[in-house]
Amino acid sequence: MGKRITLSVIKADVGGWVGHSSVHPALLEKARGVLSGSPLLIDFHVTHVGDDINLIMTHERGRNDGDIHQLAWDTFQACTEVARQLKLYGAGQDLLADAFSGNIRGLGPGVAEMEFEERASEPVVVFMADKTEPGAWNFPLYKIFADPFNTIGLVIDPKMHKGFLFEVHDVLHHRRVTFATPEESYDLLVFIGAPGRFCVKAVFHKETGEIVAVSSTQRLNLMAGRYVGKDDPVCIVRCQSGFPAVGEVLEPFAHPHLVSGWMRGSHSGPLMPVSQRQCTPTRFDGPPRVVALGFQLSDGKLVGPQDFFADPAFDKARETANEIANYLRRLGPFEPHRLHLEEMEYTTLPDVMKRLKDRFEDLRGR
Repeated sequence: MGKRITLSVIKADVGGWVGHSSVHPALLEKARGVLSGSPLLIDFHVTHVGDDINLIMTHERGRNDGDIHQLAWDTFQACTEVARQLKLYGAGQDLLADAFSGNIRGLGPGVAEMEFEERASEPVVVFMADKTEPGAWNFPLYKIFADPFNTIGLVIDPKMHKGFLFEVHDVLHHRRVTFATPEESYDLLVFIGAPGRFCVKAVFHKETGEIVAVSSTQRLNLMAGRYVGKDDPVCIVRCQSGFPAVGEVLEPFAHPHLVSGWMRGSHSGPLMPVSQRQCTPTRFDGPPRVVALGFQLSDGKLVGPQDFFADPAFDKARETANEIANYLRRLGPFEPHRLHLEEMEYTTLPDVMKRLKDRFEDLRGR
């Protein structure tokens, strides 16, 4: 029997440097200092993508553990104090409460956690995105676990041939549904093709029931009732030995897809795969980008990371993303570059509609 490990990735934007582009090194140093003093963790890795701090932690306390969540909350609070001292932009913006209340879910930070028995070899990929929302993972997760043109293991690996289970969350009405692939692939696509409302929360191996992938599905605007920034989600995927190979997991990002977010969280843009060194979005506060860090787990220790998108094989994807960005930017405030009206609920649109309501004339009967 292998060791049961919990891998927790918890992220928050607690202050941008400069604007929304990056994280000041002092905040990362503070986060490492707080986590290094904790006896709760087996190992940890602190990093950032854009203006979001990402805490990658291993422990044996299971999912939704109050002490682990408290530790993450305390870390973000300590970083917020540093951000305020440096007058960084939006200091503490993702912390929607004044105090911790037992579980970090619903308080602002994004959370992706999975508990599993560590295999003889346990490769994992941690995806971290900036300037987008949780539904950004829908397209790549479908490609990884349900598209044989992406993942040849679905065809030729006997351990994967029967498919996977997708747990989908309706983030608007707080409910979930599970689909089996390949037999329910078309039903699944009806829902996850609308990523602003339906998000793939987790993927499970159909035969063993083991969890293979998990994402953060927190929607900040729905929690706060106002626009406080995009959600900048994270996702964990286990690889190899009956699960998709590392190369199959990375392959969807070779063809940038459109996601919601970018400037002021109000635009569509290409999700650009970038190295850690390139994770600072500047053009129109973007375009949206994703970093992939690979780790081998060894008794809970994080052996790594390997910066996967530093590979020049993804240079063409970055070039394509820039071409898409150029095209969309020419549209300015027009859809489909600007998000559709339902997604503009927390901007100036309601105020403008209220102010001009008496100037609208009813055309019925004319």
